[in-house]
Amino acid sequence: MAEVKISAEVRSEFGKGAARRTRRENKVPAVIYGHGADPVHISLPGHDLMMALKTANALLSLDIEGRKELVIPKAVQRDALKGFIKHVDLLAVKRGEKVTVEVAVHTEGELAPGPFLLENVLSTLTVEAEATHIPESVTVSVEGLEAGASILAKDVPLPEGTTLVTDEDAVVIQILAAQAEEPAAEGAADEAAAEV
Repeated sequence: MAEVKISAEVRSEFGKGAARRTRRENKVPAVIYGHGADPVHISLPGHDLMMALKTANALLSLDIEGRKELVIPKAVQRDALKGFIKHVDLLAVKRGEKVTVEVAVHTEGELAPGPFLLENVLSTLTVEAEATHIPESVTVSVEGLEAGASILAKDVPLPEGTTLVTDEDAVVIQILAAQAEEPAAEGAADEAAAEV
């Protein structure tokens, strides 16, 4: 995963009014936590941050007024209607340090012929990986699976250096038989017509 370099500024004003002023300048208020240090309040350029967060588990290399800080996003608050980023909580990390993150589960392949449904029981898995090698997602094959088949967390292939935190016996994907709707009994249909 590539590092995304972003310039940041330290914030000295806090509260809703200060946050609104920051957003009016097309910046996003953010807080950096971690390593037992006091939280650092910063603002980030809105467009740069939005582009960086298009990648899941983005690794951000911040230049905070001359000081370098490596962080990953932990919580992103977006405006419910317009979708713009309102605030970000960032976790400070170090090279070589292991972090626990959620990664998306993607499927590939075709199910066996038949009226089968694929149910994503878990859309993400919790994994532990080195901070500079966090996978964006994991992919599992459903090729040829039929009703009754399931894929457990321990069956999902993980990149080298990534370990599973989710319960290994948790069902990630299951294949179900499609249920056809039974036609209404003729007598019931006639009764419904008579009531109208």
